[in-house]
Amino acid sequence: MKLPYKQFIMHNFQANYDKIFKVLNKIEKLNSFIVQIRKPKLSDKELIAINLTAEYMSIDSECQLFRILPLNLKNRIERSVYNRRKRRLFEFV
Repeated sequence: MKLPYKQFIMHNFQANYDKIFKVLNKIEKLNSFIVQIRKPKLSDKELIAINLTAEYMSIDSECQLFRILPLNLKNRIERSVYNRRKRRLFEFV
């Protein structure tokens, strides 16, 4: 059975994200790089992995990224928070 295009992209994103996150775990043991008062649902390392996966897959639109982001990641961060934290983590990427 062939997957519809959107499901294929979502599955492909999840597979690429898992690989990149695994490599990031080998490189760096810390999950958080910026001290925050509230503990975020999505760690800094997971956010960096999402950003690197989007770059790898040539997803340059934040709107498109959040359209294909798997639910287990999408439910843990809002777009505005993602954008703000992505800018703050730029030097760690």
